[in-house]
Amino acid sequence: MKKILFKGSGTAIATPFTKDNLVNFDELRKFLEFQIAEGTDAIIVCGTTGESATMTEQERKDVIKFTVQVVNKRIPVIAGTGSNCTKSAIEMSEYAKQVGADGLLIVTPYYNKATQQGLISHYQAIASKVDLPIILYNVPSRTGVNIEPETCLELSKIPNIVGIKEASGNLSQVAKIASLCKDDLTIYSGNDDQVLPILSLGGLGVVSVLSNIAPKEVHSMVWSFLQGNLKPAISSQLEMLPVIQSLFCEVNPIPIKAALNMIGFDFGIPRLPLTELSHKNTALVEEKVKVFKR
Repeated sequence: MKKILFKGSGTAIATPFTKDNLVNFDELRKFLEFQIAEGTDAIIVCGTTGESATMTEQERKDVIKFTVQVVNKRIPVIAGTGSNCTKSAIEMSEYAKQVGADGLLIVTPYYNKATQQGLISHYQAIASKVDLPIILYNVPSRTGVNIEPETCLELSKIPNIVGIKEASGNLSQVAKIASLCKDDLTIYSGNDDQVLPILSLGGLGVVSVLSNIAPKEVHSMVWSFLQGNLKPAISSQLEMLPVIQSLFCEVNPIPIKAALNMIGFDFGIPRLPLTELSHKNTALVEEKVKVFKR
């Protein structure tokens, strides 16, 4: 059995920006301490929720390094180092290892629309250059390409490819991945509304947007299930559904950044081409997240 990078709830953290649209490192430090204090099991930095697509290469490096230093090995830090350019993904992954990241989250190449063999070659190239544990990130609604279960099987044979964040929304596909790969590929839910269904298929956790505002609750839900306490876990998943739906009323991370501001943090606004949450949806989100005010 391969190394398990983390079990439980990993927060796909949003990146706070100042009024001048720069990374707000003071707020990021405060937020990382909040996440650790509330029981989050891992930090995922510079992913989709972190707006990595509109950060410069230097900003991504600075945020990864800063996060690793602040967390200081208290919980795993997993750096989003994916790119649609294999060379760029390798270089960012090498940097993440250099500064002390515990693992890598590598999204499928977007826009290129690689074949399944192209995906295999892409991940093989990265894994051969950087020996950190790698979590594949499958989110076809954003990238235009799906990692097929048979491709997961091939990739699971690579020693340092240890997991997959599954955000296809296709539970039949998740079941087939679990059946084919068994203990050679840890499955994490990439969708907050499918955490328990994926855990029931053998998954070991979630890379969560919701846990930005509810880290303690998401951690507790996952661990209740993993420890066999199904009733409270199911109740929590169902009770959280309206909140989850509100956090995806517009494209992520628009609603979660607004929600963080609503509950007492200072995360600023998303970078263009993402915009602020609409007036109509602001009222919806505010109503659902008010119980998480700090």
